[in-house]
Amino acid sequence: MAWGYGLSRLDSAFVYSPPVWLGHFSLLLMLPVFILLVAAYFPGRIKAATRHPMLLSTMLWAVAHLLSNGALADVILFGSFLVWAIWDCISLESRQTRPIPGAPESNYNDIIACVVGIGLYLAFVFWLHDLLIGVPVY
Repeated sequence: MAWGYGLSRLDSAFVYSPPVWLGHFSLLLMLPVFILLVAAYFPGRIKAATRHPMLLSTMLWAVAHLLSNGALADVILFGSFLVWAIWDCISLESRQTRPIPGAPESNYNDIIACVVGIGLYLAFVFWLHDLLIGVPVY
């Protein structure tokens, strides 16, 4: 999927052209994405408050990328992830809760999720996004 997206991104038609400030807003919106992603495996108050932190993380990730990218390939890829995450959240209400492997519940897990999440965010912004995705953030 990532390879196909990379190929289609090269000559994709534009659906809309987002203003520059939305790119900056997207950077801000991506910060809780990494914290929520880590919080899914370190149960604490963040996980209890959000119920499904990884799905919420996926929704925020997709919205942030839709706000700053207006090519048809972007709309299809990130829009599909957004629809999937919303659908999965709705379907989780009718399913039994399964235990997810992770750290034992602790009051320190929120601190761990925030510190590791911010570290991952900074690594992605300054290095990993360009290395793994091939597109520099700046």
